[in-house]
Amino acid sequence: MATDTHPGKTGSGGGAGHTVRRLLLDNGALSALVVLLVAMSLLSGDFLTTQNLLNVGVQAAVTAILAFGVTFVIVSAGIDLSVGSVAALSATVLAWSATSAGVPVWLAVILAVATGIACGFVNGALVAYGKLPSFIATLAMLSVARGLSLVISQGSPIAFPDSVSVLGDTLGGWLPVPVLVMIGMGLLTALILARTYIGRSMYAIGGNEEAARLSGLRVNKQKLAIYALSGLFAAVAGIVLASRLVSAQPQAAQGYELDAIAAVVIGGASLAGGVGKASGTLIGALILAVLRNGLNLMSVSAFWQQVVIGVVIALAVLLDTLRRKAGTGAAASTGSGAPGAPGSGRKGAMKAGIAVVVVAAVIAAVSFFNSHSTGTTTKVGMSLSTLNNPFFVQMKAGAQAEAEKAGIDLTVTDAQNDASQQANQLQNFTSSGVNSIIVNPVDSDAVGPGVRSANKAGIPVVAADRGVNKADTATLVASDNVAGGKLAAKALADKLGGKGSIVVLQGTPGTSASRERGAGFSEGIKDYPGIKVVATQPADFDRTKGLDVMTNLLQGHPGITGVFAENDEMALGAVKALGSKAGKSVSVVGFDGTPDGLKAVEAGTLYASVAQQPKELGKIAVQNAVKAADGEKVAGTVKVPVKVVTRENVADFS
Repeated sequence: MATDTHPGKTGSGGGAGHTVRRLLLDNGALSALVVLLVAMSLLSGDFLTTQNLLNVGVQAAVTAILAFGVTFVIVSAGIDLSVGSVAALSATVLAWSATSAGVPVWLAVILAVATGIACGFVNGALVAYGKLPSFIATLAMLSVARGLSLVISQGSPIAFPDSVSVLGDTLGGWLPVPVLVMIGMGLLTALILARTYIGRSMYAIGGNEEAARLSGLRVNKQKLAIYALSGLFAAVAGIVLASRLVSAQPQAAQGYELDAIAAVVIGGASLAGGVGKASGTLIGALILAVLRNGLNLMSVSAFWQQVVIGVVIALAVLLDTLRRKAGTGAAASTGSGAPGAPGSGRKGAMKAGIAVVVVAAVIAAVSFFNSHSTGTTTKVGMSLSTLNNPFFVQMKAGAQAEAEKAGIDLTVTDAQNDASQQANQLQNFTSSGVNSIIVNPVDSDAVGPGVRSANKAGIPVVAADRGVNKADTATLVASDNVAGGKLAAKALADKLGGKGSIVVLQGTPGTSASRERGAGFSEGIKDYPGIKVVATQPADFDRTKGLDVMTNLLQGHPGITGVFAENDEMALGAVKALGSKAGKSVSVVGFDGTPDGLKAVEAGTLYASVAQQPKELGKIAVQNAVKAADGEKVAGTVKVPVKVVTRENVADFS
């Protein structure tokens, strides 16, 4: 009951250590962000620059906007797993409406926003009236929205209208529009949560839904509005993301729902509901962006990045949990610790001021020392579409071996088949002042803006394996994919004796490698009228997807005699689906000549593979990147030869 506090516990007797400890515990997520900023500044001389900090803001924007919408749902004790797919669907609707359907751009934008709201409304109806758990309802919408995005786009990226693409650009050549949109949506979120009836309803429902209902709150109608708001924010995030990539990617924003949820939780919200605020969510999104940006600049392995990000998320939430426990204990023992206690605002402001001054001093000192660090080694950045594929792993190995031999500082990043993440990596390379960049595009169109930024900065870019559209590259180092496709067609046709029914497994839609290999195969197979292509389906250069797609195709086409897969990974998935038929009644031809592919050729389950030389490709890419950095003239295109590998000559390649 007593409200008096012992002087020795609140006055100067606690000392500076006590003040710092309380400051950290009172601002868990903010403290974690400050620690990260200082750590990254110390570890990388390229981190604390104006351009790079703006990059961090841009890279946080989409996650933050998604997370603001998810905040509404989590505060009301729900969960929304569909926001990433809804973002992709909304962007696809906008791009398709404005291009293929010929709808005015302003109306296309309205349709895109309405699509997001409609998806959220359906989620809310399933939760409120269908009595489905929010996890299940939004998981279903995740699949539906992604499927509709693929149906509308036919699996291929759609060019975004120029008038909307300005959302991904800058004002005055330096201020990123995505950051402004993020700030605007954050202020709107704060206003809704703190100043509106529906915002107070969210906290009431999250705190105790039954009590909220008994107090007269129309819980079901409020849930409809809450999930509709989440859909609206997802639509805005999708439009901003597509604007950055100047194309609507049907596979965009995969996994972003997890980042959004992580940002909300890191920011101090409780998954049990009733707790959460916009500022905390913004800080959570910035923590994730700073972490990824800093790890890229420090050349941390893409595989270890996943480990580090997970650990930091856990530590940030743990710090916030300790803060809450400490706050509860203080509230139980003293009334003066209450937020509204006299003088608490003054003390809080003083602590915040001290924190800002200390952090500014540390960052200024670090920035001063970093600005005096110089390096004479040629720095090359290399962004690979994925390292979850043996072909690109070998390309990386060849590039690293050449870099080590030439004394080059090579930084390799993994875009994980995410065009947005690759755009971020190219931004990081540009702001860190590398001498040249090697890019293996996830999507040839989406990588264009990032390459154009490098062009403006005077940094030469070398495209590897796949071309870049609407931007200048010093050279394209690639296998002759069209010729390889023709060779694959001839090899398969000769094996089948010029007659039969075949299926084609395509790579990731939008990539030049998939287009060129497919075009070469289609052209080559025309010379054999006795062969009929009965099905063509994308499997995204992935073995698991190759297995699943092939399994499904066999149900509708059990009598096929041949398969062409645009890479060995999909071919090996097809071999697994075919089982005992592979190499006997059904001949499978792949592309790349990977170690696993060559083993399958040797075993007879894979009839042939069009072998590339990924190590040689990586090596030549580094050589050309160094030449371009030194101002030497390089050829516009460097073709690495391809050959058909069968059981007869596989020993020469193994």
